[in-house]
Amino acid sequence: GVLAHLEMLEAQAHELALKQEETEQQEEKLARLKARVQELRVQRDELRAKRELQQKQLLEKGGVVTDLAQHSAQSVLEWKIKSIKAMLQVFYLTGISGKLTKRGVCFCISTAYEGTYLDCYHLDVLTKPEVQIQRHSVPIFIPLEQIANKYLQTDIGRFLSVLSDHLNAYAGRRYQADQLEEHFSDLIEGTLQRNSLCNLLVFNYNVSRDSKTFPFSAKLLYGDLCCSLPTEVIVSCTPNAPASLAEIAAAHSDVFRRMALHKAFHSFSNAKETQD
Repeated sequence: GVLAHLEMLEAQAHELALKQEETEQQEEKLARLKARVQELRVQRDELRAKRELQQKQLLEKGGVVTDLAQHSAQSVLEWKIKSIKAMLQVFYLTGISGKLTKRGVCFCISTAYEGTYLDCYHLDVLTKPEVQIQRHSVPIFIPLEQIANKYLQTDIGRFLSVLSDHLNAYAGRRYQADQLEEHFSDLIEGTLQRNSLCNLLVFNYNVSRDSKTFPFSAKLLYGDLCCSLPTEVIVSCTPNAPASLAEIAAAHSDVFRRMALHKAFHSFSNAKETQD
């Protein structure tokens, strides 16, 4: 019986070591990806500044700022096409690509979360006689019209950047909820409730302590629609639960604010295995 118990402990220790090694590898990979994202963002900002400088020089050289009326419609159109081509080159590094069409540009916005590529969304934008969106695949709950009214006519680059932030944040929130339901369904009690925009999540989950299981409830509100982490978290347990569980609820609330939802539950599981 003692040998069998030792073999079991050895097997558990080996399994835990493998899990820790896998976690370390994932963390290293994530660190590399974050560094690459930061590098691309720096490149994007540099290219954006270069593009704006080139546009300013082009405007000054052609006299468009001082006397636009002197130029033919064909010259203005050629200038617009050159500007759009330069913008496409800049945004290619940030998940935004596009191709010129007969009447404008077809943009593709790719979304991703922590190195995992998710969905793509398309917009057909007309550039003549005025800039306008002809058709798109952006979900109805994304404030596309509001963003377009603010930026589309004055700065299409800013329009695409803000829209990309909204889409990536939405994709990240949805991805976290999907991962939670897929990998931690044994801890979730009932169904995870979420709205279309995934900026409100409500769910119940179980916490084991001293060989007993206690129900917890969580409400996550994402007040910033361009962010994939919640701005407000409420975690509570039953009124008759031991006082020590209130500390656990507070700790969980803090973790949910700082960490992706599925990674938070992964950390809870690791902590429980360590205690066991």
